[in-house]
Amino acid sequence: MMGYKQKEVARLLGLYSTSPLSEWENGINIPSSHYLIKLSILYRTYINELYPEYFQEVRKALHSKEFEVFNRE
Repeated sequence: MMGYKQKEVARLLGLYSTSPLSEWENGINIPSSHYLIKLSILYRTYINELYPEYFQEVRKALHSKEFEVFNRE
């Protein structure tokens, strides 16, 4: 995206290694909200654009729950 190397991103995020970055990139883990915010600032993008599939999954589940909660009556 911005041409950063993993070591540079890790350092900018205050991480001690690139392992978390690799896990995030490979879908093994998802960064905490703290790191999502930092990544969105660093890459100059919106959080939902960093993980679009996950965002859609969460949105769908939340909308389903919202329908369930407000349409019980």
